[in-house]
Amino acid sequence: MPKPARKMSSLTAIENRRASLRSELAALDQQAREAEEAARDAGRDTLFAALGRVKISAMEKADARAIAKAIATHEAGEIAHKLAELERPTSA
Repeated sequence: MPKPARKMSSLTAIENRRASLRSELAALDQQAREAEEAARDAGRDTLFAALGRVKISAMEKADARAIAKAIATHEAGEIAHKLAELERPTSA
């Protein structure tokens, strides 16, 4: 009994599949960039809600920018820990 002929993919089919995969990969890269951007800004609403519940004394723009930059640069837990160290102890 003769062997069945192996199905050979044509070069055109391979190139088309490769182009399709590149396109899919480009779409995934875009989705990843969008997800990373959203993750970097995920705490904004929570912070604004918290700020809306406290009174904040006047401050200079430079101070506000420095605070915002620190929040953007460092982990929220690290910032919260440092701020907790600044809290004044209550007198007994």
